[in-house]
Amino acid sequence: MGKIVIFSAPSGSGKTTIVRELLKRFPQFEFSVSATSRAPRGQERDGVDYYFLSNEEFMNKVAEGAFVEWEEVYSGTRYGTLRSEVERIWSRNRVIVFDVDVVGGINLKRIFGEDARSIFIMPPSVGELRRRLVNRGTDSPEVIEKRVAKAEFELGKAPEFDCTVVNDRLEQAIADAVACIEEFLSE
Repeated sequence: MGKIVIFSAPSGSGKTTIVRELLKRFPQFEFSVSATSRAPRGQERDGVDYYFLSNEEFMNKVAEGAFVEWEEVYSGTRYGTLRSEVERIWSRNRVIVFDVDVVGGINLKRIFGEDARSIFIMPPSVGELRRRLVNRGTDSPEVIEKRVAKAEFELGKAPEFDCTVVNDRLEQAIADAVACIEEFLSE
């Protein structure tokens, strides 16, 4: 078994932006593409951003035991980590990087224990989180309100992670994440 680094945050916290930057800085990292039952948003591509599955395909994979972990993040929308993705990356002797929701991050840390470093990306405030979601322009006002309501619950889960990084200034947040990762990789 190899090492894994887990990034979790409420939607709109900037976790994906931070993960993309860290993938450039750590050549031994490889991104684990999650599976989802939702439709692609914007420029998202199947097999790159997510493996997009129908609800039926997703639940068939659940029945087959194809997931390390999965959950219904929003009503009717499931996300999960495919075993085949973990095996593929570890077979290349790479460190797996996960960009997952908060409950998924907690589950992955529980499953992989000391082989995992879990990092929670904290928004500076709920108001700033709402502003970022609106500016992103990918969700309806109703979806944004659902995400903000869920974020208030997720913020309470930060203590369950190994490191918490506040994303108020992007460069500082990246530096804080790098410090957490370098400590983990040196263990």
